[in-house]
Amino acid sequence: MATIITPRLRLTPFEPFDWAFFRRLREDRTIMRYMATIAPEKETRRVFAARLTAPHTFIIRAHNDDTPLGDIGLQISTQNREEADIGYTVVPAAQGKGIASEALRAVCEYAFNQTGVKAINAYVLADNSGSVRVLEKAGFVRTQVLEKAYEIDGVRYDDWAYRLECD
Repeated sequence: MATIITPRLRLTPFEPFDWAFFRRLREDRTIMRYMATIAPEKETRRVFAARLTAPHTFIIRAHNDDTPLGDIGLQISTQNREEADIGYTVVPAAQGKGIASEALRAVCEYAFNQTGVKAINAYVLADNSGSVRVLEKAGFVRTQVLEKAYEIDGVRYDDWAYRLECD
């Protein structure tokens, strides 16, 4: 599995010792308010186990520090190997510092240059202005508005679809 290096970051494959971080991330209400209802630990363990073997999922860390700052993953479509979906999460303390932007650009470049992917899709809640900025700054274009299409804790939200195509 690949490791991706950027000017400030190391994106490394998930390892078993990342479980405590992943669990904290998935139980943090400030993060999950834009992602999903907080799942029971058993379901979080199942998702983590899948990340351990997924080929294009990474923990985000600074070069000089082993403290995880977030995670990012690329899932190549089984229907069309030239398309993938991407998702990312950054801890609140690292938000607003360009971490998500740098990691996103690096994984997109990796996808286009190493995996044969020609287009990357991302989905973001309309209310998540920080993530919308990250996507648009990276060149993603909003292609669709899915009104009240996503539910978290019984509340329905607009979901925006974004796309980035290889040059």
